[in-house]
Amino acid sequence: MKRLSVAAIAAVFFPFAVPVSAQPAAPAAGGLRYTIAVSKFENHANYAGQFALSDTWGAVLTDALQNSGHFIVIAEADMRSAAMAEQDFAASNRAAHGDKAPVIGAMTPAQLLVKGEITAFQDGTSGGSGGVGFGGISLGMRNSVAEINAMIYVVDSSTGQVKASRKVVGRVESKGLNVGLSNRGFDGNMSNFKKTNVGKAVEAAIDDAVAFCTAQLENLPWTGNIILVKEPQVYINRGQREGVTAGQLFRVGSSEVLRDPGTGEVLDNSFTEKGKIRVDSVKEKISVCTIVSGNGIEKGMAVSP
Repeated sequence: MKRLSVAAIAAVFFPFAVPVSAQPAAPAAGGLRYTIAVSKFENHANYAGQFALSDTWGAVLTDALQNSGHFIVIAEADMRSAAMAEQDFAASNRAAHGDKAPVIGAMTPAQLLVKGEITAFQDGTSGGSGGVGFGGISLGMRNSVAEINAMIYVVDSSTGQVKASRKVVGRVESKGLNVGLSNRGFDGNMSNFKKTNVGKAVEAAIDDAVAFCTAQLENLPWTGNIILVKEPQVYINRGQREGVTAGQLFRVGSSEVLRDPGTGEVLDNSFTEKGKIRVDSVKEKISVCTIVSGNGIEKGMAVSP
């Protein structure tokens, strides 16, 4: 039986989506963005069919988060490891040196991690009356259910704590003419495969997962820092990538981390406001702002909505 690659399945389930590597998604209107990475999803559904279920889930979830516009999506662990290997090679005496060579110390860390497990999966290809098959797709008059269940965990990468968890479900039930995977597997016909019930079920579960992750953003602190002061202008280390837009107002002040004296655990952050700034212009990773109130604003101070 032929197994589909992760890239192939992602293209099938989301033929309309822009690949993660192609271009960043535009920030969603009215929201500041956080860095996020999809960790390994364990397959506890005892499924060993036409594709690698856990890898496929991770690939399509990464793609959906990217295209939501609410997150700065960091590459999965294997891609980050490959990037670090290239940086190490570029830093060695065996590689050509130049201004386009990868450098050490510039990788973007993830503030949030998404992990979990797939607990149940039914691909909708079993049961019912017989039918005809072509291109890896079966057509038949039967009742069919395609369903996937997964547990999602959102983890704070700074503390390792689970911030929220939820079960997501994607289910598609059809009666009469059914479109599913044939028992002999997939033979490479992408245009037909994307019409299957299993593709629709996975898409529904992914949509639920992305909505759940997005809903957690209201409970998370968003901060930046002043990197340069040229009164009345200040520069901050947040820009279009993080969802900053011209005209936004931010508080500026000193921030102090409050720790448990016994365990060293971070308990909270104390913020003392010194003034306010307004965003005048925005670049990809920085913004130029004007001081609208307060004094004593200095480089290194914290910026908060």
